[in-house]
Amino acid sequence: MLVDDVVALVPAVPGRRALLGLAGAPAAGKSTLARRLVTGVNERLGADVAAYVPMDGFHLANAQLDRLGLRDRKGAPETFDVEGYVHLLRRLRVERDRPVYAPEFDRLLEEPVAAGLVVLPEARLVVTEGNYLADDGPGWDQVRDLLDELWYVDTPQPLRERRLLSRHVDGGRTESEARAFITTSERPNARRVERGMRHSTRIVVTERDT
Repeated sequence: MLVDDVVALVPAVPGRRALLGLAGAPAAGKSTLARRLVTGVNERLGADVAAYVPMDGFHLANAQLDRLGLRDRKGAPETFDVEGYVHLLRRLRVERDRPVYAPEFDRLLEEPVAAGLVVLPEARLVVTEGNYLADDGPGWDQVRDLLDELWYVDTPQPLRERRLLSRHVDGGRTESEARAFITTSERPNARRVERGMRHSTRIVVTERDT
């Protein structure tokens, strides 16, 4: 059903492009859902009709986080280049005659990689996702006006935190370090994300691992 609704968002006229945003707390399953939607659209309408561009590519580099004293807050709104992300969304809306390159976040490096992603001119739908697409903070409050629809991915906290624990341990933290980071950073970030739910055009509830 979700794929049906996303297919309906795709402009019928070539040269036009729609943007769908997925917001939600850390580890809600946004990236998994986004990839499934993009795959579903491309299977029905043809390769490269839909593209995936996550917000995570706009993480500040670790060197900048160290400079700002924000390394222990990585993932908070102030640890992203929101102006760069908003500029990319604007480009995606108007630049349809050339490839648009976007940064990608490498979870092994824990760093953004420039031009790791590309949206080709034939793309008529871009699915983007991230924690703060529905946020009211400076810069973030411009995002939802650039989207055709904004869906909120709502997942129970215990499931999200199990995923986060696994993610951080796989990324090199000890279990105690991972639990501490979840308590001091991920939970406050999640509470802030949840306040933006009211701005969504749809709530997608997920209650199990995918």
